[in-house]
Amino acid sequence: MRRRGFLQLVLGAGAAAMLLPLHALAALWNKRAFEATTAPEAVKGLEIATEIPSHEIEIIAPDFAENGAVVQVEVRSRIAGTEAIAILVEKNPTPLIANYILSAGTEPHVVTRIKMAETSPVQVIVKAGSQYYSASKMVEVSLSGC
Repeated sequence: MRRRGFLQLVLGAGAAAMLLPLHALAALWNKRAFEATTAPEAVKGLEIATEIPSHEIEIIAPDFAENGAVVQVEVRSRIAGTEAIAILVEKNPTPLIANYILSAGTEPHVVTRIKMAETSPVQVIVKAGSQYYSASKMVEVSLSGC
């Protein structure tokens, strides 16, 4: 009986300890930006006032995606001091797909697979210092993924 009680105590403490990091991560999650239903609302939620168009942001995505459920998007920033990379799909129900916060010295390059509801521009916003830079690429979708 003592062994069973000890195991229950250890498992309960372990489960509680696992919840702490999730709580800490939830505090970092930008609910306003990720739950926005339009791209301008999402950008406002990220507290971006203005973006400067840049050719130093490379978006590698298909021109035509047969299935919007799985669209690979690769982003590479050649802007010095890149701190964050946000990916938005204007015509998705929730346009903000991802917001990557990069540690100092991290190569500003991300690859992900996203869902797209319909043909739409994929917009990337890069933060470097106090400036925001943007680029976009149109991706045609034949079968909705959302």
